Amino acid sequence: MEALGNVATAMSFPFRLLHLRAPGRRHLRPRVCFCVGKDDDVTNLFAGPRQIKLEGQNVDILEESFSPSDRRLEMSNTDIWKLFNDAQQNILYLNKQRLAAVEELKKLQREKELLLERIEQLEAGKQTNIVEGTVTKPVLLSSFSELLLRIDSMVLSGMIGPREASDFRKKVMDSKDNIHDVFHDIQQKTDMELLSELHQFSEKTMRYANMDLDAIQGLRKTEAEFDSYFSGCWHKNRVWIGVAGGIGLTLIEPLYHSSFFNRDRIYGYSDDFERFTYFSRASMDYLVKSGKQPDILHIHNWETAIIGPLFWDIFVHQGLGGTRVLFTCHDLSSQCLEQPDKLGLCGLDPHRLHRPDRLQDNNKMHLVNILKGGIVYSNKVVMMSSILSKERIIHSLSHGLEPTLAIHKEKLLIAPYGFDGTKWDPSRDKLLPANYSADDIGGKAVCKVALRQRLGFSGHSSAIVGCIYSGVSDINVDNLKPAIQHALREGVQFVFMGLKAPVRSTTVQALQDELKDVNMRLINKYDEALLHLILAGSDIILCSSFDDPLLQIPLKAIKYGSSPISLNIRNGGARQFEGHDFRSISRKEGFRQSEWHDFASMMSTQYIISTFGDMSLCQALDEIKNDPSSWTWRIKDGMSKDFSWDAECVDIHWAAYTFTKNL
Repeated sequence: MEALGNVATAMSFPFRLLHLRAPGRRHLRPRVCFCVGKDDDVTNLFAGPRQIKLEGQNVDILEESFSPSDRRLEMSNTDIWKLFNDAQQNILYLNKQRLAAVEELKKLQREKELLLERIEQLEAGKQTNIVEGTVTKPVLLSSFSELLLRIDSMVLSGMIGPREASDFRKKVMDSKDNIHDVFHDIQQKTDMELLSELHQFSEKTMRYANMDLDAIQGLRKTEAEFDSYFSGCWHKNRVWIGVAGGIGLTLIEPLYHSSFFNRDRIYGYSDDFERFTYFSRASMDYLVKSGKQPDILHIHNWETAIIGPLFWDIFVHQGLGGTRVLFTCHDLSSQCLEQPDKLGLCGLDPHRLHRPDRLQDNNKMHLVNILKGGIVYSNKVVMMSSILSKERIIHSLSHGLEPTLAIHKEKLLIAPYGFDGTKWDPSRDKLLPANYSADDIGGKAVCKVALRQRLGFSGHSSAIVGCIYSGVSDINVDNLKPAIQHALREGVQFVFMGLKAPVRSTTVQALQDELKDVNMRLINKYDEALLHLILAGSDIILCSSFDDPLLQIPLKAIKYGSSPISLNIRNGGARQFEGHDFRSISRKEGFRQSEWHDFASMMSTQYIISTFGDMSLCQALDEIKNDPSSWTWRIKDGMSKDFSWDAECVDIHWAAYTFTKNL
């Protein structure tokens, strides 16, 4: 009963206890204990006999002793044991909380010890007296140590929690070399002032390391926050706004999953699916909660392809009934295959989508294909290719998506690649010794002289031939070697430059060692200024393929007045276009609608292939030598064309937007 007394809940009643009669008229004062469960009816306690025994005595209790029912109290054993069990559960819960608190304290203690050791090491470094600019190394280390200690004091004072403090410490440790440039006069600032600076510092470090934030004008954090769904929970997100290139930007910063975007790179991590799925779902939640109703959602590559099924399965009925989806893709080889259950992270139904006509991969049928979802769930698909037709992409370069592309062929368009017209234009290129254009080509001769001087070529040559190659270029040395040997005999000077491709550099280096010619140069290190000078100073640019999605070297060569010549390598050259006689098509007549669908990039493709597709290196050198006027006209005609992103590529995308909006 002692245990019972510990768990019982005593109740005080405003009742009078009357006339307890016993032999000898001795008056007793009984002690009564009432036990009540949380859901019990108090009135039920008064049921039972109206006479009880107390210490062996018969005690009569008058009816008026208990109000309002005037019935005796009988304690319920069931209620008592239920209360007892509840108390035990509460004790166990409190004990678990106590153990968790103890573990947290131990963790903080270990962290404190590690920080103290680190501070001792930093303080010891003060003896080095290494001067960096106007700030000595000891001063830098002192600022770093002081900042860590101030973070500790903020935890002890309750200003910040242990988790936030750990985040601050990690960011400070990761940026220890720049701390002095960010935090000034730490000792003179209050904790509140320093905490504000820590928050600003943390926000700046929570974005991609390679993002050029200076390019975003007026970048600022708004006061608005919104919730987005991910992995069974709703998470807070902060909103940033700014302007880039005259276009308003909205940037989303997750507050809980900040590690998704606090990376050195945008792509290339094992959790890329989770990262981009979070971003895609958060973007859609933002649109709905901000009340925006866009005409078109433009999604790109597999990274945002999941928005297609998200839109049609979840968001189309949340005020977006008039919105349509346009999907663009640069490369079908990157598709993102995942387990179907992972679709549930963003709220999609895996069973509904893991079907052949939806996201199920065509080859690995136990997986879902995210890129395929973008194709299936979009209203229009734009593929990027400078020279390849729709049919060739579907049947030869679909990377397992041929059945899907064949089904959705009618909504597929082809658009050409391009380049930044503000950067790659010889008439305003600041990296050239002289500017020139199709109307005034004199500056190209100045660039040729400068290139010879830069490369150390002596004497005069009939022509300069450049070759820019990358790690994805398929250089066929068997074709390259005889072409170079013939050109060297004709007095041609060669320059090769690789773009971060040591394997290819080794291949070309071996070729140079074999030929051992004074008129051949190999540039092992990439140089941006030299790349511009090679394009401007060369007469001919050797290309591994006219379809160059990474560098667009053929298009840039034409703009700089250098003829792109294909080495007729495997999977490249004019052989891709057998059966297509572009020169027979009149430019004035244009193209039939069916031809436009099959060759969306017809104008740029027509020019490149008809002008340079059948020309070999020997033929080009012969025209330079024997028919210079025709060569000059060819060069000027090419320079007058616009192959930048703002030309035909924009036109096709605009047509796709218009078509999609009107669906």
